[in-house]
Amino acid sequence: MNWDQVVQKVTPYLVKIETPSGSGTGFLFAYNDDHSWCGVATALHVVSSADEWQQPIKIHNFNFSQTVFLPVDQRVIFTDYKSDSAVIFFESSKLQLPNDLIPLRSIDTRLNIGAEVGWLGYPAIEAYTLCFFSGNISARRDDLRAYLIDGVAINGVSGGPVIFNTATDGVQFVGVMTAYRANRTYGDALPGLSIAQDVSHFHDVIQQVRSVDDANRKKRELEEAQKALEANA
Repeated sequence: MNWDQVVQKVTPYLVKIETPSGSGTGFLFAYNDDHSWCGVATALHVVSSADEWQQPIKIHNFNFSQTVFLPVDQRVIFTDYKSDSAVIFFESSKLQLPNDLIPLRSIDTRLNIGAEVGWLGYPAIEAYTLCFFSGNISARRDDLRAYLIDGVAINGVSGGPVIFNTATDGVQFVGVMTAYRANRTYGDALPGLSIAQDVSHFHDVIQQVRSVDDANRKKRELEEAQKALEANA
């Protein structure tokens, strides 16, 4: 699959996120058990101010045909400051998104140095235009749970998905774009490195959501069993 085909597959999962203090990118990666709530991944710094100050968040689908306005009581945000990652959970009926999911890459299967990856986002210089970028893995930073990538990440692209594709595993989300470190060693800024956190926080959130789903399911089973006993008493 070429990059143009990958972009076509991934684009419907993309969202633009706006807060009172700025904007960024996000992507659908999770549902709860009955698909009543969906999880959008992004970079924490995109939503941290709105989360801290309990401000509203606006989410647009990829082509801006739909917009959802989320006050604090209509969302749950899972944050991880160490990895600059966040997940916004909200009722899936508020925004039409794909029913199937693109898988997250296993944390145990790291990308090799030199592997080519792509990423998507809404750069501030073209705030309402979804743009594609690509580059190669330059290094892995285990202490940061991050990849260093030879490629640019412009303001507004933060929170966008980093994508990897193979003939055997297909398209996978392997990270979230969080920063660009320009080379300022000699005067003017020169091309630098992008920083992409891996998907470990998103895997953790999925496990938390499954735990809640399991607890709710067991609660319903107990309630139904109790009703059956009372009916037969």
